[in-house]
Amino acid sequence: MSQTENPTTEPKFDPVSFVKSLTSRPGVYRMVDAEGTVIYVGKAKNLKKRVGSYFRSTGLTSKTQVMVAQIVAIEITVTHTENEALILENNLIKELMPRYNVLLRDDKSYPYLLISGDDYPRLSVHRGAKRKKGKYFGPYPSAGAVRESLNLLQKLFPVRQCEDSYYQNRSRPCLQYQIKRCTAPCVGLISEADYQKDVQHTIMFLEGKNQQVMDELSNQMDVASQSLQFEQAASIRDKIISLRRVQERQYVSSMQGDSDVLAAIVRDGIAVVEVSFVRGGRNLGSKSYFPKGSSDLTESELLTAFIPQYYLGKDVPAEILLSHEVEDAQLLQDVLQTESGHKVSLRKPQRGHATRWLQMAMTNAEISLTQRISSRSNLLQRFEMLQDALELDELPKRIECFDISHTSGERTVASCVVFGLEGAIKSDYRKFNIEGITGGDDYAAMHQALSRRFTRLNNGEGKRPDLLLIDGGKGQIKEAQEVLAELNLSDLPILGIAKGPARKPGEETLFLVGRAGEVTLSADSPALHLLQQVRDEAHRFAITGHRQRRAKARKTSTLEDIAGLGPKRRQKILQQFGGLQEVKRAGVEDLQRVEGISAALAQKIYDLFHPDN
Repeated sequence: MSQTENPTTEPKFDPVSFVKSLTSRPGVYRMVDAEGTVIYVGKAKNLKKRVGSYFRSTGLTSKTQVMVAQIVAIEITVTHTENEALILENNLIKELMPRYNVLLRDDKSYPYLLISGDDYPRLSVHRGAKRKKGKYFGPYPSAGAVRESLNLLQKLFPVRQCEDSYYQNRSRPCLQYQIKRCTAPCVGLISEADYQKDVQHTIMFLEGKNQQVMDELSNQMDVASQSLQFEQAASIRDKIISLRRVQERQYVSSMQGDSDVLAAIVRDGIAVVEVSFVRGGRNLGSKSYFPKGSSDLTESELLTAFIPQYYLGKDVPAEILLSHEVEDAQLLQDVLQTESGHKVSLRKPQRGHATRWLQMAMTNAEISLTQRISSRSNLLQRFEMLQDALELDELPKRIECFDISHTSGERTVASCVVFGLEGAIKSDYRKFNIEGITGGDDYAAMHQALSRRFTRLNNGEGKRPDLLLIDGGKGQIKEAQEVLAELNLSDLPILGIAKGPARKPGEETLFLVGRAGEVTLSADSPALHLLQQVRDEAHRFAITGHRQRRAKARKTSTLEDIAGLGPKRRQKILQQFGGLQEVKRAGVEDLQRVEGISAALAQKIYDLFHPDN
């Protein structure tokens, strides 16, 4: 069910009459601006009350007031329950990315440890859908945390970690067997029963059952000693010692089960949520998130917005420990339980071991926030020093840099990267495939890329930069001047950065249009470091684009350029001649013999490979 005020038919949005017409049922509302863009998505237990609260005369934050002023329509979707509304809200936020919502931009899948379901199981890293048969452990916060666990487990329990293709084709033990990190099941040097013992101990260790593992190993050591197998007993003893040391290194060894610990801090216009991963009573590390659009929220509001975006559609641990109480805690808990299929507890710990985990997460959050603030401060300082060095009237809050990449003139690509006071703005990066120029003509390539970029700007697409940075010397700068003059943008500052004779960092030559002579910056100048960072990013992005374009071209058959030669005919020709090389050698008469190839089409194919004839 949807109720929408259409801005094209209504001269002005009337919130009073709109709210009066609203239902009191649960649902989701989408606020739309004059351009038809959804600027905010929210859910409500009672749509009339929730939407009406945005239009009261007092008590609104400045951010909310700015948002409400842009509303020309509100779209409503009624749901059966508040749980449904929460799930729909989360899906719409991820799809539409409204600028006034808290946005969590991290869709990367986390790594797990997988013990396969083979007769001789393999221990490996796994990402993505859990389609493979076996037991999964995690998630881990990073690939580094997984590698650390794999390395530790390989020393404790020599379960194979090699690829199945490698394992199945061994005729003798590999180096891992020589250094006692594998028992060589590939060549039958261990029985399946003995191998499964190591597998079971690995599983118990990953489940946090360290003490049970040590008890079993102690019994095995006693049996081996009584059987006078002293070398085996000593080996088991060393495992027990290693396990005890591992257990000692854990911050809390008595806490069992799987938990995530969420610590939120909002300060100095920056918000951070630190997520610590506790699996089987072991701390697997943490990850910092800086959600966009959350700087004016309280910590409680931040966590309320963060939790559904982070957990819906992902694995959810049995317990989520929070640094602050959250609104709708019961609702969030119910939805997560329904989605995950198991009980989920959301709570702020008050005592016991859980408070120690929370304190550790808060400490990490403080460190992450301090580093972020420091980084932002340093970046602002670099921009300010660049303004001073170039004697600009205003702080250049947005820098766009262009670079060209090709291989001997083939598949030329121009890159445009954007930096602001917050660092790289990757969503504004652009690549331009350059066509219709002489191969290797960097000046023409630069002219084409700048023309396309700034013609779009004149048409109202994109934002105007405060400084245009060109990777190149006076020739490239001249092209930039001509393009901007044609488009009446001559007031835009242009800075060229050319590598020195030895192409070493710190020896760059800088040319600012309108300023006589070169701009001189010392090698340790923060302003020069900023320019180098932007230039290097443009270079990287251009090379990446060029390589992608070149690789795509090499996957494409030259026959695709011939009009009238569709996929079926191309396939028939290649099958008849056994490959493109033989097609090149064929004459017109030979080509005509292929079913579906007319004389005219055969001539086109021949001419493609023999332009001189």
